[in-house]
Amino acid sequence: MHRYMPLMTSVSQPQLPFMKMHGLGNDFVVVDARADNFEITPAMARGIGHRRFGIGFDQLAVISAGAGDAHLTFFNSDGSTSGACGNATRCIARYLMDDLAKAHLHLTTERGDLFAVDAGNGLTSVNMGPPQLSWDEVPLLEAMDTLELPIEGGPTATGMGNPHCTFFVEDADRIPLDEFGPRYEYHPLYPERTNVQVAHLVGQDHIRMRVWERGVGVTLASGSSSCATAVAAARRGLTGRKVQIDLDGGTLWIDWREDGVWMTGETMHVSNGSFTQQFLESLV
Repeated sequence: MHRYMPLMTSVSQPQLPFMKMHGLGNDFVVVDARADNFEITPAMARGIGHRRFGIGFDQLAVISAGAGDAHLTFFNSDGSTSGACGNATRCIARYLMDDLAKAHLHLTTERGDLFAVDAGNGLTSVNMGPPQLSWDEVPLLEAMDTLELPIEGGPTATGMGNPHCTFFVEDADRIPLDEFGPRYEYHPLYPERTNVQVAHLVGQDHIRMRVWERGVGVTLASGSSSCATAVAAARRGLTGRKVQIDLDGGTLWIDWREDGVWMTGETMHVSNGSFTQQFLESLV
């Protein structure tokens, strides 16, 4: 049985409220469950994530009560879970800052403790934590140097609470990502699958990047992928530790500091809505 707290309409039909948000076109359905305890199952996530029969999203995020200001749980559109989602974290942080009247937040996730701040001018910054650089943290199948994997193109592996595989190419815009992405998402070196990025240098500390997200497909932006790409570029000596990353949906600024990888960018709260009892029952 799915558990949710009903919002009663004029015809006494229970509904489950949700919000639609995006960070640079990386779009999310967000359910605020801090006051009401209910469970989102993989089947529900898949149904909600269908862009014809549901609402559609790149990730679904559930906000619940936590040790800090809130706890965040993330689902991909195929129903699988993700330990981290940078753009969703920024969007939710902006919502919670406004709701709680705070400029600093402490959030908990499967990835661990994350901290968010109001960066001013409509921008929100989130510390995504230190990158995971050893093979067993990413994780990879066996011990190896994560800087250049034994895969054609010599990509770099990075963990940001989820696994990443970053290819530095001559022109990221010319890569057929619909074919390229799934080929490496399921590469045997990645037992938990991986997010795949293709990137090239635009100028000093300036990167152009495109992304194939694990369990989702091509997305217009990805926060954790941007963090992983910035870390990979710095490790390979291509950039410094503070970079601008241009994605299909807009720009993020990444700063790899001693306390973690900080990501800054715009967010958008698009609309509020609710799922009907009929729809929820169809997902059982």
